[in-house]
Amino acid sequence: MPLTAVDEHALWRGMEDLYSGRPVGRRIVSSLSLTRQDRETSLMSPTCEARHGGFIYSLQFLVEAARCILQKSPEFNESAIAGQVQNGNCPRLAAVDGLRLIAAVAVAAYHYLGTTTPHFWSKTDLAEFAPFLHAASRYGWLGVEFFFMISGFVICMSCWGRSPAQFVVSRLARIFPGYWCSVVLVVVLVLAARLGHWPAATPMDPRTVVGNLTMVPGPLGLDLLNGVTWTLWVEARFYLLITTLLAIGLTYQRMVLFCSAWLLAGVFTRETGSLLLNEFVLSQYAGLFVAGITLYLMRRFGRNLLLWLLLGFAWCYELTVLQFRVASHATTFSGVGRLSWLVCAVLLAICLGLLAMAGVGPLARVQWGWLVTAGGLTYPFYLVHQSIGIPLAKGLLLELPGLGLWPAMSLSLTCMLGLAFLICRLVERPLGRLMRQRLLTRGWNLQDVTAGR
Repeated sequence: MPLTAVDEHALWRGMEDLYSGRPVGRRIVSSLSLTRQDRETSLMSPTCEARHGGFIYSLQFLVEAARCILQKSPEFNESAIAGQVQNGNCPRLAAVDGLRLIAAVAVAAYHYLGTTTPHFWSKTDLAEFAPFLHAASRYGWLGVEFFFMISGFVICMSCWGRSPAQFVVSRLARIFPGYWCSVVLVVVLVLAARLGHWPAATPMDPRTVVGNLTMVPGPLGLDLLNGVTWTLWVEARFYLLITTLLAIGLTYQRMVLFCSAWLLAGVFTRETGSLLLNEFVLSQYAGLFVAGITLYLMRRFGRNLLLWLLLGFAWCYELTVLQFRVASHATTFSGVGRLSWLVCAVLLAICLGLLAMAGVGPLARVQWGWLVTAGGLTYPFYLVHQSIGIPLAKGLLLELPGLGLWPAMSLSLTCMLGLAFLICRLVERPLGRLMRQRLLTRGWNLQDVTAGR
């Protein structure tokens, strides 16, 4: 049943009440008075939106708000329809998906072209083969830092309006299907290499395989089957901190206090050198996560001096501890120049600027579908590009010596994109959907069947 002028008036009245008399939005488009089918079709238009403090509400959000006003209460309750927003009814930030792609490309460039390991590509010396690309790709590890910054923004956006259980289930369903698939693929690759009497660099035994399925092999004293997955353990501890905050109750004030306390805890951890505390505080990456969170708070609640100060402190903190990451990537090989902290700081500042433009700036309006698709492939591509892609490229060079390094790399990366697409479509989506349904309905919300007997 189409919404009437009375519905429209109630909608705006409720939205104005929610924000203490400050009206939100530019307009309600005429599609509100169309038929249900036509109205739902028009919801796909990027012009069907409203704004408040930089946060963009889709028309679907406003329609659900009107239904809430008319059916439940004369006062609009945002939490009653928060689930609608989290389920994708608000415009997806396609530009943020594009930034994920940039970060993944940077990490892949570091592993393929930026490595300083001697004879990594047999007899080819990367410094002589592609001197400029090699020198630039040596900074590609900053893509990991960019991932953590993006994660702070995206996780803050996705957790708002959710219960701790809903958030945990969403993260489990997002992370584990692709991760388990990558572990299985590495195991298959190593077994195939052993059967074919090819060199297999990844050490593997049943205990290592079982431990890697937990996603925390490092703390269990085991080697990683997939080298890039150390970042997932960092992400998991970030999720734990967010879950704790959700259990307490998530508000703007509490999130600001949480970010401030996190940065101070990072300073205290650095001063005391406590390894145990650092396992929870993540002092090396706290500034990156907090910077992403602060940018989302600016998007949702508008810019203010407090958030600018928080962002500035987080950024100064992160640039200071960045030197430790730069030192960890130093090399003792002769003929290889040292990494520059200044270059790293400038590159990371560019990443922050891009995220700001994608989250609260002009790029937030970008709605290119191919960016969303690319963003969906980023995680599985990240998981397989090194553990599967590099052995594939080396195998091609071994079996086809005349192929050349560029064709071998290009063919390997193309195959990894195709594999990432298959993992996304055949593993992540169906298994993730199944996990969300079963964990919430038959896991967390399961009732005691013996009660009352």
